[in-house]
Amino acid sequence: MKRFSLLLLSIILIVNFISAKKTVKHQSGNDRFAIKVQPFVGTYLSMNGNMEAINPTAPSGVNFGIEFPSSQQRPWQQYLNNSTVGLGVSYIDLGDKVMGHTVSVYPYIMLNCVRVKHFELAIKLASGLGYCSETYWTNTQNTSRDDVTAHYTFGSHLNAFLNGGLNLNFPITRNFTINTELGFFHMSNGRTKEPNMGANVLYGGVGLISTINPQKEEEKEPIKFPNLPYRWSLNVTLSAGSQSADLADKHNFFISTFHTGAIYNICNWYGIGGGIDVFYNDAISAKTNRGLFRTDIDYKQSDKIRVGVSINNELLFGRVTAMVDWGVYLFNPSRNYYSVDHPIYGHGKRPLFYKGNSAGSDEAWHYIRFGVKCRVWDNIYVQALAKTHYHICEYIEFGIGYQIPFVNKKKHPNNKEVIFHYKKDWWKNYQ
Repeated sequence: MKRFSLLLLSIILIVNFISAKKTVKHQSGNDRFAIKVQPFVGTYLSMNGNMEAINPTAPSGVNFGIEFPSSQQRPWQQYLNNSTVGLGVSYIDLGDKVMGHTVSVYPYIMLNCVRVKHFELAIKLASGLGYCSETYWTNTQNTSRDDVTAHYTFGSHLNAFLNGGLNLNFPITRNFTINTELGFFHMSNGRTKEPNMGANVLYGGVGLISTINPQKEEEKEPIKFPNLPYRWSLNVTLSAGSQSADLADKHNFFISTFHTGAIYNICNWYGIGGGIDVFYNDAISAKTNRGLFRTDIDYKQSDKIRVGVSINNELLFGRVTAMVDWGVYLFNPSRNYYSVDHPIYGHGKRPLFYKGNSAGSDEAWHYIRFGVKCRVWDNIYVQALAKTHYHICEYIEFGIGYQIPFVNKKKHPNNKEVIFHYKKDWWKNYQ
């Protein structure tokens, strides 16, 4: 891996040298991009007992990215202080041959916080997919270790990859920047296949960024955009997925969610509101060896339904929206069917807002949902979210929905519908 990192660093220096020698008479801003190479080393934030038996060394790897600085030609770029977007690839050695290595691919955004002549501070947010070379199932067949069941970290080759951190850039020239990053990444399959302990890593890295065709300050001609013409919008979403309930049983259970919520846009890039969620989880069943719910109950369909109210947060990036919801259950019959006795409530029924016993022995009275949605046509969007409680992922869901933004009548353009549709050049009707 060290040789690979050195090779990439050499390539970026050569590209930077060639780019610096080029004379460009005029840049529109749309042809600029940057190449980033960043070796890093990390540490596991939490190690389960099975991982401790393996005793891996520090995880390490290299981040590679292609970044596209703001051209100031889209509204969301200006609303978010000319943020940079990119496509990243990360190679990670997990520290032991039983753990294996991973390759992740993900889009990301850099939210600028501080930008001065020789210093830049940005927050990185990324989400994508990661492939792991070793899983519990490959270990049980291919490894010569005595304790082959020690690798419970990943139950599937394909996993979700979540990444965030702080980036500090030190521009040396218009073409060349030294980059440092302190970040965190999580990998797991969202309980689509057991086991699913997952990996949580804190890491730090130092790298180089080479900007191709850097734009001169005097050549920037940003478009001036109006504010969003609406404050309130209504979201209606239906999503579904599957959940693996235990290691012995490979059967996956169906899950689904219906969500409706109203969002108030405080500014052009952030909205907050409330919603109602209706969850169905077929894994609340006696037909599993997971051990979470009682197996001596004849569950009705109504026992598998939960209804909650939530606080909804949205970060707007043009067609893409990041979401973080926190909610509490108002209807939760499954709380009465946990198989493990509770030190306060004993065996059987729990109150609606109960004190948790321990991770894995019961589920919380509240929930968190986070993910992204993307408008694909008119106001129709697709989304992917993870539903969790505490730090434990329950499942991943995929859905489709419709957003109804309500335009202020004072900003209603002539001969246009009252409901605002987010077309490509919507601002031309509101200037």
